[in-house]
Amino acid sequence: MALSVIGAGFGRTGTMSLKLALEQLGFGPCFHMAEFFISNAAEALKKKWERVAYGPGEPDWDYVFDGYRATVDWPSCVFFRELAGHYPLAKVILTVRDPERWFDSTQATIFRRNTSENLAERGDPWARMVLKVVNQLTFGGDVNDRDGCIAVYKAHNEAVRRAIPPERLLVYEAREGWAPLCRFLEVDVPDAPFPQANTTEEFQARRTDEAEKAAAEKGGA
Repeated sequence: MALSVIGAGFGRTGTMSLKLALEQLGFGPCFHMAEFFISNAAEALKKKWERVAYGPGEPDWDYVFDGYRATVDWPSCVFFRELAGHYPLAKVILTVRDPERWFDSTQATIFRRNTSENLAERGDPWARMVLKVVNQLTFGGDVNDRDGCIAVYKAHNEAVRRAIPPERLLVYEAREGWAPLCRFLEVDVPDAPFPQANTTEEFQARRTDEAEKAAAEKGGA
């Protein structure tokens, strides 16, 4: 199964909504950072991506994405050039949002805990991969520097626009809904609301639930 859709947008740009939308449109399963925690093959995925990050050798993308028809979010968006070259028939979607709001969202969610220091201290396969691919390769180690992160975000989006031919690329905001996405993918618009998922509030509530569960388990040990 080859990838049909490659998401080139950073996390917190509507990538979970896009994942769910693609799966509704028949382009699933769709890989997303969440797969490391919700997939039945989560542990195998962590090991695959640790190898992508640290080698040895070049990644075997067919092996990495075995069973998936699409991919969005980190870590795969970092490798959009390699994936676009490896899957020449795949279409590329760049999810975007206002840079300032994007940064604020990352600080309230994914980068609130996943600083380089915290990831290095954890040291498990997933943390090692995120530390290398996201924190170090993408942001130079500091995911909390507003000006630096926004500059990286803008540069990445511009790099995608330059690298991918316009007929193969959709620059997309999730709030646009079904119409531009379905037109680009040449499929019918479904008779269902466009999915809106993983908002900042939902992310924070989920993290609170996870922390409370962990505390309860520790207290009962």
